[in-house]
Amino acid sequence: MSGLGSAVALFGTSADPPSKGHQALLSRLCERYSQVATWASDNPLKHHAAPLAVRTQLLKALVDDIQVPELSLKQELSSPWALTTLERAAILWPQQELVFVVGSDLAEQIPRWKQADQLLQRCTLAIAPRDGWTLEPTTVDTLTALGGRVALLDFSVPASASSAIRQAPLEADIPRKVWPLLLKHNLYGLSGSVC
Repeated sequence: MSGLGSAVALFGTSADPPSKGHQALLSRLCERYSQVATWASDNPLKHHAAPLAVRTQLLKALVDDIQVPELSLKQELSSPWALTTLERAAILWPQQELVFVVGSDLAEQIPRWKQADQLLQRCTLAIAPRDGWTLEPTTVDTLTALGGRVALLDFSVPASASSAIRQAPLEADIPRKVWPLLLKHNLYGLSGSVC
């Protein structure tokens, strides 16, 4: 493993629904970090199509599908506020470096997050390039000026977007263990039963 020793990668997501992009990102993080924790969250800047409890089930199915010991679902980290999540993570892993992971599509929003400067000063911010979302150098400069230690991950995440999946769900865009749950819960215009 080429990881950062005892660093814990933290990746929260709306998981509305989890996509092949989420699957790829989590798998790559597990190759790099000694531990990867993920959770479903309510993003105050988004409207969610499925309740948090259901999105947690969807994300658990994805974690179970990836099947690597470095990855765990830590739903107790879930909060609409990233700083609260980071404070909870510091209690779980008091001696380890915390790496807060976002996609390049969210990096520009971070300075507008609640108490963004405090968040950035308490962790390393790792940005995963998403296909189709260019990270502007000025965004990194702004994050650094707020006290952030920014790490640009050297792999890209497929451009599959949960918003596009919600509008036109295709089985090819959804991790295999997540698809039956979408049908079971009649999500995103899908209906059916799992045989």
